[in-house]
Amino acid sequence: MIEWFDDLALGIRIKTGEVTITTEDIKRFAAEFDPQPFHLDEAAAEKTVFKGLAASGWHTAAISMRLCVEARPFGSQPLMGVGVDSLRWMMPVRPGDVLHVEGEVVELIPSRTKPQGIAKVKWTAYNQNGEAVYTFTPTAILARRPDPVTA
Repeated sequence: MIEWFDDLALGIRIKTGEVTITTEDIKRFAAEFDPQPFHLDEAAAEKTVFKGLAASGWHTAAISMRLCVEARPFGSQPLMGVGVDSLRWMMPVRPGDVLHVEGEVVELIPSRTKPQGIAKVKWTAYNQNGEAVYTFTPTAILARRPDPVTA
């Protein structure tokens, strides 16, 4: 089980559970956070480049974050970060899509002065067809394993 920065290695892969996206989910999120017609109204969405109702990219990001948190990739440690690199939306998320997220540890930097390290995990959200819909690479801060002599 991965619990500490020291338990990580480059190439470790993580997979989350799944969530099904509903029309109601898309409209509820959009109404509060991204009230654009292609997120709120099927008829209006048909006349856009999306050619139908599509989830807000920020909704997809929030769903992905929830899936990652629920997967508990670092055991009891929270997912705390200092930034995100390479955030991209590749294709729209539609009502009925079933999303899951997969991650790969791509960079590990131990701190020279603090009992922690920086881990970068490239996360990609996929729909039920295996198509990548969203990717992001957060920079996470993780505690190092306590030294048994000083703990």
